[in-house]
Amino acid sequence: MTTQQLIDQIRIKKSFLAVGLDVDLNKIPQHLLALEDPIFEFNKAIIDATHDLAVAYKPNTAFYEAYGIKGWMSLQKTIHYINSTYPDIFTIADAKRGDIGNTSSMYAKAFFEDLNFDSVTVAPYMGKDSVEPFLAFENKHTIMLALTSNEGAFDFQTLNVEGTRGGAERSGAKELYKQVLETSKTWKNSENLMYVVGATKAEYFTEIRKIVPDSFLLVPGVGAQGGSLSEVCKYGMNANVGLLINSSRAIIYASNGTDFVEKAREEALKMQQEMAAIISLKFEKV
Repeated sequence: MTTQQLIDQIRIKKSFLAVGLDVDLNKIPQHLLALEDPIFEFNKAIIDATHDLAVAYKPNTAFYEAYGIKGWMSLQKTIHYINSTYPDIFTIADAKRGDIGNTSSMYAKAFFEDLNFDSVTVAPYMGKDSVEPFLAFENKHTIMLALTSNEGAFDFQTLNVEGTRGGAERSGAKELYKQVLETSKTWKNSENLMYVVGATKAEYFTEIRKIVPDSFLLVPGVGAQGGSLSEVCKYGMNANVGLLINSSRAIIYASNGTDFVEKAREEALKMQQEMAAIISLKFEKV
C-alpha cells in the first residue's frame, strides 16, 4: 500500500484508528475455544465488526508466536483474510525486529513477501544496516521505534548524548531519540519510514514534528496506558493527519461474553467519532 492510499482511507473513513489484534486465549470469549482455530475466529469477528471504522490492523506477533506453529498459522490466516476481504486496510506486523544485514533481509521477506504485510515495526539499535533491508521493499513501510510509551523509555531514549561517530565530533548534546530520528532520515529509501511514538509522551510531539514533519507516526498508549487522543492530535497531527492511533485491549476485550462483537464495535465507534470530530475541526473548517 502506498502512503497516498493510506491517506485516502483516512479521509474516506474520517478515522486514523489502528486496532491491535493481541490475542490471549485466556481473555477471549470462552465459547470460541471449542472452535478449530479460536484465535483466527476471534480476529475475524473483530475485523468484520470494525473494518469500516479502522484504517489499520496491528497484530503483535508475540501473541501468535507464544502458541507455536498453530499461532503462526492463525496469524497467516488473519493477514490473508484482511488482504483478501478488506484490501484497503493498512496492515502492521508489530514484530519489533532488528538485526544486521542478511538476517534483516530474511525478516523483511517473511513479513513483506510471505505474509504480505504492508509494514513491520523494527528496533534501530544496531543502526542503518539493520533497517535498510526493510526499506528496500517498494510500497512497504518500516515503522521504527523512536520514543516509546513504556516507563523504561527513560532509561535510554531521552538521555542526552554526544561524542564521536565515524571519527568526527558531533556538535552539541541532544536526546538520543532525536539523534535516531535525524540519522534515520539519511538512510537509503528513508521515505518508507514511519515511527513509533508513545501517546504518554505527548509533550514531545512538537519536537518530533520539527524533525519528521511529514512522516506517519504509529501511536500506542491512548486509553489504557493513560495517553490523551486530543493531546496527541494537538501536537502530532500534520497536514495529512500523519497519525495512526493504536487501540488494542479497550476494543478487542470490551467484553468477554457472547456480545464481544457488539461491544468491540461500540468502542471502535467511540474512537472513530472522536477522530472524525478532530478531523472536522482541524481541516474542514479551515
